[in-house]
Amino acid sequence: MSAFENIVVGNASIPSLVITVILMIIIPVSFFIYWRAKHKEQTKISWLIAGIIGFLVSARVLELGVHYLCIVMDNPVSRFINGNTVAFVLYGITMAGVFEECGRHVVMKYILKNNRTPENAVMYGIGHGGIEVLTIVLPLMITYLTIAVLFSKGDLETALKTLNITEEVATIALPTVEAAASFDYFMMGMNVIERLLAMLAHIGFTVIVYYGVVTGKRVYLPLAIVLHMLMDTFPAIYQRGLLPLWSVELWAAFWTVMVMLFAVSLYKKMKNQEMN
Repeated sequence: MSAFENIVVGNASIPSLVITVILMIIIPVSFFIYWRAKHKEQTKISWLIAGIIGFLVSARVLELGVHYLCIVMDNPVSRFINGNTVAFVLYGITMAGVFEECGRHVVMKYILKNNRTPENAVMYGIGHGGIEVLTIVLPLMITYLTIAVLFSKGDLETALKTLNITEEVATIALPTVEAAASFDYFMMGMNVIERLLAMLAHIGFTVIVYYGVVTGKRVYLPLAIVLHMLMDTFPAIYQRGLLPLWSVELWAAFWTVMVMLFAVSLYKKMKNQEMN
């Protein structure tokens, strides 16, 4: 596997990955500790747990099940989606928006009937966004760190054997190994910013959906879905290699600000109604 012989682990790869792994744990934990300490009387841990379970069921079970049928399996649908950038982007952003926002709606409308407070809506969002970091991003960063450490030792055969990289999977594994070897402080910063924005966006989406649930106004669920789709548009295009990473982060930052401004206005409106 000559392609791996050219892999050189950068001097910043291992330290930047170590810091990233630590920060991926600190970010969701910090959100929880801050909000819980500030609103202990108005929040329940059950809403945090519901956010965690809601994400796992909607995004990691149901949505992934559809992805397996429409993306992974070899059939006319998957071939069309994978072979057409427009179809791929539209499919990806629609599935993410529908499954995650409908998941929030179902849980908060039909399961979380007690302790409905704006503060608990935020707690739900922290659970949803936090478990995404811990189950998707953190494992990937740990995998990158493992790869960087193994390849930095200079024993290619041992590294490939330990990672179970064979001739059959070499082509698939090569991009991941290259990403781990070239990881640096810039990538660390991009990942940290992306996770902070994602946490805020998940909280914002949750507040929007929650407002629709407690007021009975149906428009807020499709609105949250559309906003989620818009936020995911550039990341989906980036997956096709058509956009630079910095543009994705700027796009995410813009829509996070829009979502949060709207969510904060709804949050304040609910708090004012409580006081009147």
